[in-house]
Parts: sequence; C-alpha cells; structure tokens
Amino acid sequence: MNIEELRYPIGRFQLLTQINVKKLEEWKTDIASFPSEIKALSQNVSGVELNYKYRPEGWSIQQLVHHCADSHMNGFIRHKLTLSEDIPQIKPYVEAKWAEMPDTLEVNIHESLKIIEGVHSRWIALLNTLNDSDLKREYIHPEHGVHFTMAQSIGNYAWHGKHHLAHIKNALTTKELY
Repeated sequence: MNIEELRYPIGRFQLLTQINVKKLEEWKTDIASFPSEIKALSQNVSGVELNYKYRPEGWSIQQLVHHCADSHMNGFIRHKLTLSEDIPQIKPYVEAKWAEMPDTLEVNIHESLKIIEGVHSRWIALLNTLNDSDLKREYIHPEHGVHFTMAQSIGNYAWHGKHHLAHIKNALTTKELY
C-alpha cells in the first residue's frame, strides 16, 4: 500500500450536495454502530498492541481511540450548536497536539470507549429527531471556509468513524510500531 492508501484506507471523505433519506439513514446507522465496532476492535488489545501504528508517522491505536472520543464529542457539540444558533462558526482544534497530550498517551482507552458510548447514545437520540429543516441548517468551519449542512456533517462523522476503524484494523494486521 502507498502512503495515500494507508492514510485514507476507505478513501477521502466526499462532500455530497444531494443527500437522500436512504443515505442519511445509512450514515445514522454507521454512527449508531460505531461504539460497538470500536469496542470490539480495541477493548482486548494488549499494551504492546496499543502502540501499533497504521502507517509511518501515523497515530497508535491508543491515540486513535482517544482521538475518536475527542472528535466525536466535538461533532456532537457542533451539531447542537448548529441546531441552537444561526449558522455558527465552530471552533476547530489542533488534533495532532491533542493526540500528544498526557491524557491521550497515558489514560486507559476504556475511558474513551465509555465516552464514545455515551456521546453516541445521545447523538443518535438527537439525530433521530431531525426534520428536513434541521438537516439544512449550517455551520461554518473556519479552517475550510466552508458552510456544512447538518446532513453533510452527519455524513462526515459517519465516514470519520469508518476511517479510523480501518486504521485500527490495519494497525492490528500489520503489527508495526514504526
């Protein structure tokens, strides 16, 4: 595999402009199933295996699990902001620096697995209440200078979960510490 394939094992996120109900339901299913999928992949990983990386200069399994908790907490909050404010500009965060913080490097991944389970439970409850008007609501991502609709953002987070599940699978398959 080349670096692009290692970095994006399921491909890059594709921002859709036309989203049908079937696609939206598929994405919500992906978000709902993510906690059980990441838990099944990572809960019994040994201490050595937690240090496996999916590519050179990539994150370890430990960092990936904590990153998913960080990212999905932010995603849930971004969605609540979008539903409660008029086109909010969301606050990005420096993921690479968060991935190097002591809580990411030292705290047991089970803590983030619990966060993921709780956040996703609340998130799906919220997503299941959205109507057509809600799905068209937007937020601005200042890093990209782009307006994202709720529907597009749901797709992005569904992709994000699958993206990092593939990273964990690759790390466990290659068993590399890089």
